[in-house]
Amino acid sequence: MHRMNVVTRLALVGDQHLDDAAHAPVVRAIRGLTGSSGMTIDATWIRTAKVDGSLDDYDGVWLVGSPYETESGVITAAGAARRGGIPLLGTCGGLQLAVIEFAMQVAGLAEEDILTPLSCSVGGDECVVLATSGSLFERALGTRRTVEHYHCSYGLNPATMQALTAHGMRFTGVDEDGLIRVAELPTHPFFLGTLFQPELAERTDPHPIIQAWADAALARGRSRVRGRSLG
Repeated sequence: MHRMNVVTRLALVGDQHLDDAAHAPVVRAIRGLTGSSGMTIDATWIRTAKVDGSLDDYDGVWLVGSPYETESGVITAAGAARRGGIPLLGTCGGLQLAVIEFAMQVAGLAEEDILTPLSCSVGGDECVVLATSGSLFERALGTRRTVEHYHCSYGLNPATMQALTAHGMRFTGVDEDGLIRVAELPTHPFFLGTLFQPELAERTDPHPIIQAWADAALARGRSRVRGRSLG
């Protein structure tokens, strides 16, 4: 069967600093997707101050880590991807702000209730993450246990998690102390946030989380092209 040659359009939402400990690996991760998977990718950095209410022209959205010029732009992008069914990956601060957007717009919670300082900062550390059986996180990861890199001082407030779960969000990755490290929306085509940063993994192939997000974006791109051809 003939496979469609699709350009997968990815939006990297963040204020790009290539000398930043997180942003340069994002660029390498995107290049790795192209090299190992043979994907044709058009990746565009979108400054947080330039995000508008629609990202429908993109097949995937990655909310990359901070620092951000404006957090409101990241929240706007998270909402656009959530409502538009656009495959979304949020890492570190991207997870935090994606959860804040959902909490405010869906669960009716206050922004200041969502995050809490970590009892021990995990900046530059490696931590074990355990995946919930049957979750998107486990399927993307391909295993139940992983060791990942962090640069984070804030996590999700356990006191608000029950309210978010009641509105459909699932928390499907925890550390060895049971603290939340991963969030997802099962009803979305692909909506996954990780407190850890998979782009920091030292490996020659793309991290499976990033690959799974890109695969979901490719599927959206193929549907977009198929829809145009039928129209």
